[in-house]
Amino acid sequence: MNRTAPELLLPAGSLAHLRAAFDFGADAVYAGQPRYSLRARNNEFRLEQIAQGIAEAHARGKRFFVTSNLIAHNDKVRTYLRDLAPVVALRPDALIMADAGLIMLVREEMERGRWPEVPIHLSVQANTTNWAAVKFWQRAGVSRIILSRELSLEEVAQIRDACPDVELEVFVHGALCIAYSGRCLLSGYFNRRDPNQGTCTNACRWRYGTHAAEESDTGDVRPLSGQGASGGCGGGCAPEAAAQPQRLGADFDWAREQAEADAAPATTGDGRRHPLADRVWLLEESERPGELMPIMEDEHGTYILNSRDLRAVEYVERLVRIGVDSLKIEGRTKSVYYVARTAQVYRRAIDDAVAGRPFDPRLLVELEGLSNRGYTSGLLERRPAQDYQNYLSGHSAATRSQYVGDVLRVRADGWAEVATKNRFAVGDRLEVIHPAGNRVLTLTAMQDADGRAIEVAAGNPLRVWVPLGAPADGALLARLR
Repeated sequence: MNRTAPELLLPAGSLAHLRAAFDFGADAVYAGQPRYSLRARNNEFRLEQIAQGIAEAHARGKRFFVTSNLIAHNDKVRTYLRDLAPVVALRPDALIMADAGLIMLVREEMERGRWPEVPIHLSVQANTTNWAAVKFWQRAGVSRIILSRELSLEEVAQIRDACPDVELEVFVHGALCIAYSGRCLLSGYFNRRDPNQGTCTNACRWRYGTHAAEESDTGDVRPLSGQGASGGCGGGCAPEAAAQPQRLGADFDWAREQAEADAAPATTGDGRRHPLADRVWLLEESERPGELMPIMEDEHGTYILNSRDLRAVEYVERLVRIGVDSLKIEGRTKSVYYVARTAQVYRRAIDDAVAGRPFDPRLLVELEGLSNRGYTSGLLERRPAQDYQNYLSGHSAATRSQYVGDVLRVRADGWAEVATKNRFAVGDRLEVIHPAGNRVLTLTAMQDADGRAIEVAAGNPLRVWVPLGAPADGALLARLR
């Protein structure tokens, strides 16, 4: 039985995220240049920050991977080697790449001795789903494969058995995309911001209303009588479709439609068409009333594109036994609190699994304290499709605790200066989240920046003083509900 500890790999959208990840148990972090990774927004890593991040990681005995995983268009191929050369010179611990052409160009530079040797990790964007593809990429000079999120635990184990001499990495926590391994076109369609170039607007998370529609003989999509809307239709509505916006008509019954759908197999089963497959719908995004966008859809519910978040902490022990080399957490645009919490929880899960201790269900409760859209194990375990989609809420909801502040410093008397993030008050139960261990206390007093007694910190941005004692330097505070 394999009991070697896998690497715990955390996202770093900034140097503050990097430090939190390492403080709370990560073995490595990943970050990328905005132009060549899939995180152009909320990303502070230019060359100077990459250099500092690599230096800080190596000083701690940790690893720093540079994400360079866009699927490049010609213009970025033209500048790619020029812009990547100074990054490679900094000796990151690996490059995370997806584009076969760019991998070829980088390998050529290394093989000719122009660049130092840097391991290449194949991004999940490359959609590796079988052992033959793993062997192909291994022969191309790739040292680690980040497996597709569409694989089950059994398939991961089969790949491990067939490919024992290549590193394998698996995603265990974070947002899931409705597209195959993140190759989504929604943001580009709605906003002309290409997700595969790093500028995703997360259109799948928006709140949509649904309008019944019909397609004319000329291919125009227009609302059914009495259900029209003014404004644009994403390029698909006929110009004469210009009535006041409404929700679905009184004669429309989702329950009836779904019952009809459930009575017939989907096309993915035996090839017969789904009864809703020929129906046409118009979507109306909540922030753009009156702008109807045509879409073919056979699911029900308001948030038809919104996936639940991946959570696989309960499968860490199985992944350790399989022999996966790295467990990866998604979230370069998430908060420092998210990074610290997930690092701490998954560190404990890995340590327990390696030591042979049973899974601690309290870890599930701690992850519930993070803002999330509901959790799923994704495709690691085969379950009905409705388990993957969140039809109840299109926004994140923290169900157990709320991130309320960062501890900036602690005085000798145990009072701590806190930069507030959300509201909290005297009498609240606070969790002090610290690398040395977490603890819960009831807040007994609070002072403003001038030392005056107050009862409530109204929210961000404020500086307040609270009695926490030690250890608390650098801690994060959460209010328990």
